[in-house]
This record gives sequence, structure tokens and C-alpha cells, in this order.
Amino acid sequence: MRIDGELRDLAARVQPGTVVEPVTISSPDGLAILRHSAAHVLAQAVQQINPEARLGIGPPITDGFYYDFDVAEPFTPEQLKELTKAMERIIRQGQRFVRRVVTEEEARAELADEPYKLELIGLKGAASEGADGESVEVGGAELTIYDNVDPRSGEVHWKDLCRGPHLPSTRMIGNGFALQRVAAAYWRGSEKNPQLQRIYGTAWPTKDELRAFQARLEEAAKRDHRKLGVELDLFSFPDEIGSGLAVFHPKGGIIRAEIEDYMRERLVENGYELVYSPHITKGQLFETSGHLQWYEDGMFPAMHLDEERDAEGNVTRQGQNYYLKPMNCPFHNLIFRARGRSYRELPLRLAEFGTVYRYEKSGTLSGLTRVRGLTQDDAHIYVTPDQVKAEVASQLQFVLETLRGYGLDDFYLELSTKNPEKYVGDDAVWDQATDTLREVAVESGLELVPDPGGAAFYGPKISVQARDAIGRTWQLSTVQLDFNQPERFDLQYTATDGTRQQPVMIHRALLGSIERFFAILLEHYAGAFPAWLAPEQVVGIPVAEDHAEHLEEVIAQLRAAGVRAHVDRSDDRMQKKIRTHTTGKVPYLLLAGAEDVANGAVSFRFRDGTQVNGVPVAEAVARITSTIASRSAEL
Repeated sequence: MRIDGELRDLAARVQPGTVVEPVTISSPDGLAILRHSAAHVLAQAVQQINPEARLGIGPPITDGFYYDFDVAEPFTPEQLKELTKAMERIIRQGQRFVRRVVTEEEARAELADEPYKLELIGLKGAASEGADGESVEVGGAELTIYDNVDPRSGEVHWKDLCRGPHLPSTRMIGNGFALQRVAAAYWRGSEKNPQLQRIYGTAWPTKDELRAFQARLEEAAKRDHRKLGVELDLFSFPDEIGSGLAVFHPKGGIIRAEIEDYMRERLVENGYELVYSPHITKGQLFETSGHLQWYEDGMFPAMHLDEERDAEGNVTRQGQNYYLKPMNCPFHNLIFRARGRSYRELPLRLAEFGTVYRYEKSGTLSGLTRVRGLTQDDAHIYVTPDQVKAEVASQLQFVLETLRGYGLDDFYLELSTKNPEKYVGDDAVWDQATDTLREVAVESGLELVPDPGGAAFYGPKISVQARDAIGRTWQLSTVQLDFNQPERFDLQYTATDGTRQQPVMIHRALLGSIERFFAILLEHYAGAFPAWLAPEQVVGIPVAEDHAEHLEEVIAQLRAAGVRAHVDRSDDRMQKKIRTHTTGKVPYLLLAGAEDVANGAVSFRFRDGTQVNGVPVAEAVARITSTIASRSAEL
């Protein structure tokens, strides 16, 4: 339950006058409590089987939980089966989760054999500064330990440092849980710390919900863009180049070009001006923008250049640090500042497909969704203060319409607000910016979800969360307000009264990055892109070689209309050609036999195996070209 807004166990005492709200097991709070309770049972099972295992942390996460352990040997798949059986026994016993408030001295005495817990006790006042999950362990001002108590004898079977809350009983976890996999993880997320063994699991209110989740995982595995990228020959990550740096093969290059071309078309239609900036710059630029103060850990190390020495080795010219750019915004600020600006030019919308470089740790890299070299469809809009709300609303509408053009149409919004530990600027300005974004989000009519502390250091943001074909959520577009960088770069425009005024800056990334968006679309469509995006749009397959020239004439008409098409004149049998190109997810296969040649027709064969015979050539060409031109998802 929530007592005056705070999550508490059902055993908590309720004082007169307090506001009490129920928490259901299927709500986001309820699922987190269920999963954290399951994590405790996992840890109890681990220490039952291996008493020498030392405990790390075990928070709930999206769709599941994990727990970190310091063990002599990594866990094996067979051990996960053994642990599952041990968890089932603990769950059936119906052990009660009992909360105790303890002093720091008491906690240290009880957990003297748990070095990682002792470290967390020392962090109790600063839990938010560490790795995810520490607040689950130590919370705020008071320390608490949860005992797993036998419901009959009252014996304490196990205990853990924990903020809680928990389910009343292990029995309520039921049979809707499963252990999934093991991974290595550094303690508190730092490579300077010991490497632990992390067991991931999931838990759901019912067995049916667990099965449905597992079915979604199976479908997601089939759609994994890394797997499809290899199967469809779209991209790769050669070891010779380095981790997180992708190359796009010809077919992937076509898809990427189509994604970018549609984006450019939309930009021009909506009053943007295209700009370009270099990949590298002097460090002073990022000192001015604040990135070196706030983002240096995410940047590649500096390159010290331009130093000159005489014959004796004495420095005659001091060198400077250059950096690969992690962001495009400072460059756009310099373009704005390159000459005087008038209020008549505002809003000024500058857009760039700018490749940036971020030094992601190797353990966080994941195919195209997390890379070290990425191209942002970046834009920065400079407006007068009284244009802010209208422009943000216009940008949000632009974003949603464009995403729908790519075939994504199920959205909600997230409002990321100030991180009190990591921000620059005036609190009142932050509040004003946040209120403006909230108003625009509410007026859009879409669901709005809070993201406390999730903003960048320079301003709050709205992000568009899109659900794909199998219901997964991806953060795509962001619209951020920034009152800080215009001040740091001394950006000004001439107002209507002739005075010099500071513009407000709006950061807008629509696709996030081309690489990540490519991966999202690849998984959304499971590789079966709509015809306008498909690298190969039409393949002609003659029933026999005698019919190939007829198909060549049809394909020539399509190619003249800009369609990516060819005739497969390989030595393979017709049925093998059909299988090959169906596996390659080509939208249209055009077949022709003697009857088609005689009647000036073709037969359509679609990716789902259906076929339409005897379609006149002119009608076939019109159908294909009109579908591509309309960017329809239907064939």
C-alpha cells in the first residue's frame, strides 16, 4: 500500500488521518515489489546451496529482476535449474517478509560477513549517487533489514539489508517466475571494482503471464536486428575497425538512404535549413558548451595536436587538445553566431545528419542500438521566448507525423525533469521550461509519464516512446528546451524594439540516431520492410528461360520508374529462386510462364506465399509504383 504517497508493506501501522492507497500486484509498483521479493528468494536459495556466496544487490528491473553474487566459480545452467527448485521450496513454505529498523552498528554486526552490504551501509545517505539498485538496499535516512521468517516456528531462515517494501509472504510469488541467464557484472558498475556473477530472472502474477512474456522473448529473438543484419546482408562490425563501429553493406545502405531521404524531404517541407559540421574540434568549444565539465566520461580521449618544436626539441608553438565530437549543438550555435540575427529570422531551424562519437564502455555496446559512432538526425531551433510553446507543439506534431510515415503509430510521452545533482542554470528558468513542456505534452492528448531526474544537464525534455509490432517500447524522438547554451555562447538577435535579446534553443532529435532507428525498424518489420524501404523491391522469376525476355521488358519499365528490380536468370530451379527471394524478404516476385507471355501479363507472388495470376503488365507496373510512391506498408 501507499501511505501518504510512500510505498509501505501491508504490515505497516497506519495512523489516523493518513491517506492509504492500495497497490495491486499487476500495477507497476506491484510488479516491482513482486520482482524484488523474488530476487530475495533467489539470494536465499543461492546461500542455501552455497553458503560462501557473498551478496551484492538485487533490484527489480524492467520485466524482471537480478541479483549479484561474489562466488568462486560462475553459475552454470544446471545450477540455475537447482536454484529454481530451491526457490520453489521457499515459495511453498510461505515465509513471511518481516521488516526491522536497525542502527548502523546493529546492521554492521548482523552483516559482518557481507562486505558489499557493509559498503552499502556507508552509502546510506548518498544512495542515489551509485549504481542502479543501491536505493533498494539502503534507502534514505533509516536502515532496515528484512527477515524471511518461518510462518509456523517463527525461525528466521535468511535476512538481507533492504529498504523494501515486500510481499507479505513468499507464497504470493507463486509459479509465475523463471531464472533466465547469468552474466558478469562489476560491483557498482565500475571496472575498478570486483567482477560479480549476476543472475537475471523474471516474475509475473500468473503462470499465463509468464508464458506470454516468454513468447514475446522468443519472438524478439527471431527479430533480433543483429541476427537479421547477418542473414539479410545489411551491416557488420569488423574487428579490424573496432567495437561499436558499424559498416553498412549495399543492401543496408539502400535502406539507410531511404530513411534519410524521407527525413530530408520532411525537413524541407517543415522549414528547416540543412547544415554540416566537422567531426573534430578544439576542446575549447566543448568547454564553452559545458560538455567537458558534464560529459567528458562519455567522450573519446583528447588528441593533442598542432604542437611545434625546433631542432633542439624546444616547444615553439603550444599544441591544443582536439576531440571527436559527441554532440552537434555547439557547432550549430557557432553557425547562429556567425552573423547578426533578426527576430524576423526566428524560428531558425538548423538540421544536420551529423556523425558523432561517444566512448561507450564495451559492456554496454549492443549491435546498432548502442554504438560508438552514430549519425544523429539532429536539429536545433532558435526562437524568441514568446515562440517557445508554439514551436515545441509544432515540433512534437512534426515528430509524430514523421514517425507515422515510417510505420510507427503507437506512442506515449515521457517528461524528463531536472536532476538536482547534475544541472546548470537558474531553478526558476528550469521550472518555467518544465511547465511549458508539460502543457504541450498534455495538450497533445497522448499519455504522459514522468521521468524524474532524467533530463540532460542543460534543460528538461519530452521524449516520444514508441511501441513496435510486438509491444516493446523504444525511446525515439526528443524535444528539449535549453536556456543555458544560448547564454554560454552569447547568442543574440535584434528584437522588434532594436534591443539585443537572447534566443531560446530547442534541441530536437527525431530518430535518435540513424543506426539505432535502423535497428528498431528492422526488428519492427522483422526484416520484411514495406516496398519503399526494401533494398530489393521486385525480382522477376521466369518459369523457363524462354520467358525471361518478357520479364526483362517488364523489369525495364519498373527500373525506368525508379524501382529496384532485376530478373533472376541464375541456373537455379524456379522453386529454389522463389525460396531464396522469399527468405530475402523481397516484397514482389513477378513470375511469368508461357500463358503470361501470350497474354502480356505476370503473376504476383507475395512474401506470405499468396499469389495473384494473370495481372496485365500495365496494371502490375502501376500497382508496384503507386505502392512505393505512397510509402504504404501494404503490398
